[in-house]
Amino acid sequence: MGKLFGTDGIRGMANQYPMTAEMALNVGRATAHLFKRRGHSPRIIIGKDTRLSGYIFENALVSGICSMGVHAIMVGVIPTPGIAFLTGSMRADAGIVISASHNPFHDNGLKIFSGEGFKLPDEMESAIEEMVFADKMQDLHPSPRELGKAFRMEDARGRYIVFLKHAFPKAFSLEGMKIVLDCANGATYRVAPETFSELGAEVFTLFDEPNGENINVDCGSQHPEHLAREVLKRQADVGFAFDGDGDRVIAVDETGTVLTGDRILAVCAKYLKEEGTLVNNLVVRTVMSNIGLTMAFREMGIDSIMTDVGDRYVLEAMQINGSILGGEDSGHLIFLQHHTSGDGITTALQVLAAVKQSDRPLSELAKTMTVYPQVLINVDVKERRDISTVPKIVAAIRDVEEKLGPRGRVLVRYSGTQPLCRVMVEGPTQEETDSYCRWIAQVIEETLN
Repeated sequence: MGKLFGTDGIRGMANQYPMTAEMALNVGRATAHLFKRRGHSPRIIIGKDTRLSGYIFENALVSGICSMGVHAIMVGVIPTPGIAFLTGSMRADAGIVISASHNPFHDNGLKIFSGEGFKLPDEMESAIEEMVFADKMQDLHPSPRELGKAFRMEDARGRYIVFLKHAFPKAFSLEGMKIVLDCANGATYRVAPETFSELGAEVFTLFDEPNGENINVDCGSQHPEHLAREVLKRQADVGFAFDGDGDRVIAVDETGTVLTGDRILAVCAKYLKEEGTLVNNLVVRTVMSNIGLTMAFREMGIDSIMTDVGDRYVLEAMQINGSILGGEDSGHLIFLQHHTSGDGITTALQVLAAVKQSDRPLSELAKTMTVYPQVLINVDVKERRDISTVPKIVAAIRDVEEKLGPRGRVLVRYSGTQPLCRVMVEGPTQEETDSYCRWIAQVIEETLN
């Protein structure tokens, strides 16, 4: 059987396998067949980001879904977590997002949510793959009278904005605050400014003019330097940079300092603990989290669990262990008391709630965590051999670990969505950390290419 799903849905270059119209048609068919429940009118929500190729996959999904006797509800451009919300609130059978998140515009992908608004477990993804590759779905087609219909939902954005505003405490207002938003020319370009404006903030926007090709280009959560400059220029209280599909966010404080996901997690964990709402006194984080976060949680008396990289693994650990807060340094945070999915706008609102509650600027709250020097290098690789079976790479990693000792750590892993090997090193000084990370990356490049 073939493999379609990675760590975050199906992803690849648009119009090339597996991200072809034909594949989207079959994924739509399989999803519709597996999720439709008897005894009601089955429906699947479809949303997308601003990529040019979104039109291809939207129409292909609609055709596949309707051909299996399920109705398709198109909501247009909306952040990924907006689809998670709409799927649950409308009691739909499933939701599908057409997006490649923070990837370049020429990539695209499919993310699928269950009727409860959660990303699919491995067994459901495997079931979809099995149906697609078995190529027997033509035997499951309903009669012409039982075909599904396609609808456009005009008020989806408004519904989502109302949902988002409920995640911000009613006791607080954003009146008097200046907030800069970098929308990455992506799915948040309308939702985010409207949400913060309706809560009373004076909003300044960057990269909010998508043209189908400029999503994530030198902007958004992966390039917060533009946001930092604008925050200083506007003398704003805070800035937020989202990724292309809006499930991640990076913050900038009033001094122009960039706060990645780990520092945001520390700020929000402290806020929830002080509010008495940090259930089980527990936060879930990943192996990529900075050593400084470990130290911060220890000082705050907060327990934490470490998982593999990927929001699905964070969410799984949260559900198993009864945690309401978890996240990644990439800015993908989950607040289970508010949402079933990582949501950049919801995360930003929680940061602002912490600022309002403490009546202190974000720069002061961020001192909760000291960031240890960390260097991450992405190495393009032609093959993905098991790292533990490559002697030269193993020796390089062991050598660096021995030199660092308890002063740092090394993590080498493959990307789940791109042909990359990620090398992360943390150490006592920036110079030492840079040197060790470059050395391991060089060995990997020479060995795997």
